[in-house]
Amino acid sequence: MKVKILLAEDDSDFGMILKQYLELEGFEVSWFHNPEDVVSILQTDFHFHIGILDIMMPNIDGFSLAKMILKAKPDFPILFLTAKNQKIDRLTGLKIGADDYIAKPCDPEELILRIKNILKRTLISETITQFKIGNYILDTEKLLLIHPNEKIRLTIREKDLLLYLLKFNHKIIKRDDILDNLWETNDYFTGRSLDVFISRLRKYFQHDDKIKIQSLRGIGFEIDFPEN
Repeated sequence: MKVKILLAEDDSDFGMILKQYLELEGFEVSWFHNPEDVVSILQTDFHFHIGILDIMMPNIDGFSLAKMILKAKPDFPILFLTAKNQKIDRLTGLKIGADDYIAKPCDPEELILRIKNILKRTLISETITQFKIGNYILDTEKLLLIHPNEKIRLTIREKDLLLYLLKFNHKIIKRDDILDNLWETNDYFTGRSLDVFISRLRKYFQHDDKIKIQSLRGIGFEIDFPEN
């Protein structure tokens, strides 16, 4: 499967160089000079695995474009390109829900590495059945959470919830998003059910104190799954 990248960059020279380099690395790149063109396909022909957005673009800046994309596609991973490399840019991007950022002019090899790291966390593929989570291995095919000290048999709901949390590693995820995406309903009873499942996962991960599923009152959860 070829990874499809959405590239939003209004600089013609930089955009062309970046597109060519990414394609040489085996990615399929759709390059948009005008961010308004991205908005026009959000509900019709949006079939990408990751977005690379320049922050400084005319009409619609990268931050605004990211908000529009994430409103329609909450799980969509985004990497920001910024020419300024200022703290305010980084914080704003992360608060919006971006997965990473890189300053221009960027080293192509570093960009590829960042893209691959994001995809490793977010691209839950049918061909991938095992995921490393700290000292554990999640085997989605056998519904097992494996630790050197024990093997835990998961329910399908527990497996689905764990995969969903993995998509938001090192980020904050809203309760409502989990309920809407996994339970497909959001009321008192499903909320209580979610709390039970979260408690179970915390218990399952008791052998690795670096794994955190922290509750944020009125918001949701902050996820921290170490990759090694």
